[in-house]
Amino acid sequence: MNDALNVLGLPLEACSFRPVTGFFRDGCCNTSSEDVGRHIVCVQVTDDFLAFSAARGNDLSTPRPEYAFPGLVAGNRWCLCADRWVEALLHGAAPMVVLAATHEDVLEQVSLETLVEYGIDRPQH
Repeated sequence: MNDALNVLGLPLEACSFRPVTGFFRDGCCNTSSEDVGRHIVCVQVTDDFLAFSAARGNDLSTPRPEYAFPGLVAGNRWCLCADRWVEALLHGAAPMVVLAATHEDVLEQVSLETLVEYGIDRPQH
């Protein structure tokens, strides 16, 4: 996991420690074969996205103390499942992406061009 790369081909940066995110709860969008949901897209959530996700059966806003999950609010960064981000994209609710903290494996599902279009930290030309 320490050798993970982001979509820009650089070392994967942390996504969030407040709240702590990632499949491994290490603050990064690391992945492995155990991560069936592929929590590899670092996003900055919005109210629109949170409502969209809740409508799809994944309420990310409600705190779940039994899982040490505080609930997300707009502006939080979170390692999102690649499939959920693609679904949100298709429905006009995709949150912005932190490219430096998004795992390169998402490129199997989404083009770099699309990710850059939604990138908070998109490279300057």
